[in-house]
Amino acid sequence: MTSLPSQPSPKKLGLVIDLDVCVGCHACVVSCKEWNTGGYGAALSDQDPYGPDVSGTFLNRIHSFEVTPEGGEVVGEAGAARLIHFPKSCLHCEDAPCVTVCPTGASYKRTDDGIVLVDEDMCIGCGLCAWACPYGAREMDLAAGVMKKCTLCIDRIYNETIPEMDRVPSCVRTCPTNARHFGDLADPGSAVSIMVAERGGMDLMPEQGTRPVNKYLPPRPRKPLAAKAVPAAEDTRGATGFFAWVDDMLDRI
Repeated sequence: MTSLPSQPSPKKLGLVIDLDVCVGCHACVVSCKEWNTGGYGAALSDQDPYGPDVSGTFLNRIHSFEVTPEGGEVVGEAGAARLIHFPKSCLHCEDAPCVTVCPTGASYKRTDDGIVLVDEDMCIGCGLCAWACPYGAREMDLAAGVMKKCTLCIDRIYNETIPEMDRVPSCVRTCPTNARHFGDLADPGSAVSIMVAERGGMDLMPEQGTRPVNKYLPPRPRKPLAAKAVPAAEDTRGATGFFAWVDDMLDRI
């Protein structure tokens, strides 16, 4: 079986996803599919893409849930229930079970930045890592016969031939609502670390003990629409002087 690095990596590169502003547009899903099909590794295949039983390999997926905040009403009734869009990909866990279960060493965690990758030349497609991942973040490419996963676009973030603003994962670069953020979560002064500290960033399924690097920012409480309503116009009947003249002019418009 494969071993994890003996010492924590000096960097913990990962994503911070703001569930408050994600609108579930799937732009990150499409961008991820396009970039990883033409970039690092082999193409992400699709099976019967135009048929009734389409399936394919996606390294990033979005799930949508109707939820009721604490103190809200029952889901499905009028009230506080709301729709949450939940993007999910590999979380690059510090204690990654997908790595330690791999029999060939194909799945490994980098020592310098903590990114979890798959060496496709060593992968035998046994699927053990997919069984071990509690988040369902591994994808078997049926055409290639190997396991694939989010790489944090390693071929972008270290590519000095592209503009610096593009040296982030493709999903981050394309998000239209700025719901996805990338950075070093080992640095308490980084923008992503400050964001997590200020918003109470959460681990996904912390009870699994995997210590995921990626964090989620919880949705902010919503105010009732009545609290945001514009106050009704005041009754101007009986106004005198200048205000009576303004009221009369507005009535003629």
